[in-house]
Amino acid sequence: MSETPDSAVRTYIENHRAAFLDDLAEWLRIPSVSAQPDHAGDVRRSAEWLAARLKETGFPTAEVWETAGAPAVFAEWPSDDPQAPTVLVYGHHDVQPAAREDGWHTDPFEPVVQGNRLHARGAADDKGQVFFHTLGVRAHLAATGRTTPAVNLKLLVEGEEESGSPHFRELVEAHKDRIAADAVIVSDTGMWSEDTPTVCTGMRGLAECEIELHGPDQDIHSGSFGGAVPNPATEVARLVAALHDEHARVAIPGFYEGITELTDAERALFAELPFDEERWLRTAKSHGAHGEAGYTTLERIWARPTAEVNGIGGGYQGAGSKTIIPSSALVKLSFRLVAGQDPDRLEEAVRAWVAATVPAGIRHTVTFSPGTRPCLTPLDHPALQSVVRAMGRAFEQPILFTREGGSGPAADLQDVLAAPVLFLGISVPSDGWHAPNEKVEIDLLLKGVETTAYLWGDLAENWRDARAR
Repeated sequence: MSETPDSAVRTYIENHRAAFLDDLAEWLRIPSVSAQPDHAGDVRRSAEWLAARLKETGFPTAEVWETAGAPAVFAEWPSDDPQAPTVLVYGHHDVQPAAREDGWHTDPFEPVVQGNRLHARGAADDKGQVFFHTLGVRAHLAATGRTTPAVNLKLLVEGEEESGSPHFRELVEAHKDRIAADAVIVSDTGMWSEDTPTVCTGMRGLAECEIELHGPDQDIHSGSFGGAVPNPATEVARLVAALHDEHARVAIPGFYEGITELTDAERALFAELPFDEERWLRTAKSHGAHGEAGYTTLERIWARPTAEVNGIGGGYQGAGSKTIIPSSALVKLSFRLVAGQDPDRLEEAVRAWVAATVPAGIRHTVTFSPGTRPCLTPLDHPALQSVVRAMGRAFEQPILFTREGGSGPAADLQDVLAAPVLFLGISVPSDGWHAPNEKVEIDLLLKGVETTAYLWGDLAENWRDARAR
């Protein structure tokens, strides 16, 4: 356990609460919408604002890094302990588009405090969760009497996450030496609920492709030629039908090869969460659950790989009928990947499956987009245990575990830096990411501050085992 006195940390946070919220509100007023070219200047202004504020916090180095798109921010505060581990914190300073007419009760870029809630675009996703690290490190120093953090602390805050992080991998590779770390903390995530604090232990990867099937060189008469030549639309339907077996398992040969299976301990921990499937179905706007046999809904969306049909088309789509054999048809597929799977190997498997499935007389093309690798940190990893202990001290209750069914740029950091990725977020589902009236619970935001105040000392004390993993 860290020797940081909890009462000293909490006193420091309370004494600086008002100034912290005022500064965050100032940042939230900058409409850093990366998806809209008209806001390119605002995204740059956001990066410059953050770099300046990080210097005021005490970071000796705080720089704006250029990309082919929007700028990122890098900051570094070395520890005076030569044995200290190095930790990189990831987040983003760009936000989703927002306008009053979208259904906001107030101006989305004029922060409003209502009770214990701070409403503004970016309050939770992700400016609030980036900014709690500034007060957290200062509370850590004040409570321990240190002049530098107990770890070599780095921040990388990108400006294009809400636009798909198109230049992030390139940025990470270009600055690999500057951002090298023993562990990565991602503060662009959330918890199960206000009453159930959790730590996410992994995200699924992603691979996407479009498969085009070509038959006749043009649409042809179904009476003159039907039944005698292959039909691309029919074959697309057959391809989709062959994607899963009767147990909803993906039927592509080699698809499950090498995956990291759920342990009994992980399944037991998932089962501890207060999951209400009926409520979840209402949120999903779905009329029933479905998926791979032998797994619960949470296990399916967090820890099992998937293959989904995102779109399918071919032939005549207008009113009435048009009796043709279409010249082409297509299907768009996406695959969520789990630990042990690799987008490049998946691509090879899909190409081989398509080639073996379509009949003679049908030409095909398979086009893949760049993939995202999955990331997973084992439950017993010492660095993860530091996050759990620090969060447990802040919330004063046991911390449970989740995973994330989606995919994100964290995997690029894991891949390039060869470092474990740990998730530390305090946002809750009601915060409304990407939705009107986005908010953050102020008490939870300050719990994030408190967690980081404990975390750096805990990591430093327990790092010998962590780096030996």
